[in-house]
Amino acid sequence: MKTLADLKELHRELRLLQRLAEEEAERRAAAERLAERERRLFELSVGEVTPLPDRQRAVHDHTLPAPEPLQRKADERAVLVQALSDDFDVESLLETDESLSFRRPLISLEVVRKLRRGHWALQAQIDLHGLRRDEAREALSTFIHDAARRGLRCVRVVHGKGHGSPGREPVLKGRVRRWLVQKEEVLAFVQAKASDGGAGALMVLLDGSSRGRGDPGPHRTP
Repeated sequence: MKTLADLKELHRELRLLQRLAEEEAERRAAAERLAERERRLFELSVGEVTPLPDRQRAVHDHTLPAPEPLQRKADERAVLVQALSDDFDVESLLETDESLSFRRPLISLEVVRKLRRGHWALQAQIDLHGLRRDEAREALSTFIHDAARRGLRCVRVVHGKGHGSPGREPVLKGRVRRWLVQKEEVLAFVQAKASDGGAGALMVLLDGSSRGRGDPGPHRTP
């Protein structure tokens, strides 16, 4: 049973709650009056405002695309290009057989013969015709790097026969061989067959060890 003191305490709590509710209502009313004054002040400043009709326009999603590391890609391309020297001595590394060819020390002659016979299917090519030296070097470096990363095994590099060059001398032919020798992805290359470009192109064998396929790759010497 509640005592008189308990009832008085309950009465005080109810009055306190009522006063708090009244104060909250007064704050809300004051905020609404302030907002109304600001709205009227805006109307007095700019004149009568007519709301635009609701045409139920679609709201497009303005989600920003994922950031693309353009600077990092540019830095990687610069490293690829800078790594290729025009002064590299390639002549001592070329083998004089039916045509000049190149193979890494651990690559057997049989691999070179297979490459010349077309044992590996051609998977991609790049044509360097019409490019200036620096453009050709960058294009070739990027092409070899991307082809190896994609797991390609055999590609063709077309450098031209030099018929359109001053003195009819092939400008890119020697440089392309020099650049290819410096690319660690390149295992071997040979001059293409006549049907594949002859003296104006090279068939290049790439290291496919990281591609994750079943092909055991070229046989290497012990």
